[in-house]
Amino acid sequence: MRSSERRRARSRSQGVRKTYGEDGVLDGIDLTVHDNEVLLLMGPNGTGKTVLLECLAGSTDPTAGEVRVFGDPVREDGGQSLSLLLQGGASVDSLSGRETAAFYADLHPSFTDRWRDIVADLGLAEALDKRTKYYSEGMKRKLELALALAVDAPLYLLDEPTAGVDLSMVQSFHRAIRERVDDGAAVVVTTHRPVDAELADRIAFVDDGRVTATGSPADLLDGVPSVLRIVGAGATTDALEEYVVGDLFYHGDERRGFLREDATVADVDAAAGDATVETVEPSYTDAFNYYVHARSTNE
Repeated sequence: MRSSERRRARSRSQGVRKTYGEDGVLDGIDLTVHDNEVLLLMGPNGTGKTVLLECLAGSTDPTAGEVRVFGDPVREDGGQSLSLLLQGGASVDSLSGRETAAFYADLHPSFTDRWRDIVADLGLAEALDKRTKYYSEGMKRKLELALALAVDAPLYLLDEPTAGVDLSMVQSFHRAIRERVDDGAAVVVTTHRPVDAELADRIAFVDDGRVTATGSPADLLDGVPSVLRIVGAGATTDALEEYVVGDLFYHGDERRGFLREDATVADVDAAAGDATVETVEPSYTDAFNYYVHARSTNE
């Protein structure tokens, strides 16, 4: 992949803030979307990811700051340079899947028949004549993704496309999105699911209306401190937390945390009693917990 310093910016946000009355949602976000990349906005639900996506699309005006698409204010573009998918925003209960596709074909001048291939690849073709009110959440996501990606656009903004999707189908969703990037597009995806990190060229972790870290998946994993894995009964969580950054996190039947620079594994092992303590390679779930939760508590 080319160096980001030499790559063209599809979208650039500077100092974006958004408030509703006295409630702040976005707190001064700077973000650049480069050509030919998937940028993942990853964070818990309710942290401003969808509002940020709406600002990037021009469907919501920021309270302060600006968003530009190809160098021009996003409002001046009129939506012609992008395709926006908001979670749950494309399904029309009274229409079948096929009728919904025809409806959106009339709305966007750059809509193509690509949706037919996508729904076939996602296993939805046989349900196209069923009204979408009878679709499961996963089926709705399949239709919504197909409709969003059917538009010929240099920039796609996708809100939680894999929400409600079985893990067995996530790779198929990723493949459909990656095909648009291979054809020259840029894609911004919001998610709260660490499994989606496998799709990303870059990840921007979002929490409490701020971007807490940005980088390639590999660089972000490299930035995670030593990950402790603690299994079995032993010391209480309170007795162990003085040795970790932030809190310990439960992961199945184990506790995981991030070793402080001034602590050692031996310190934790001594405090853990009968529990087993070891260090492991960080997972994307660990990276999520570190950049969204643990690191922010120590800043």
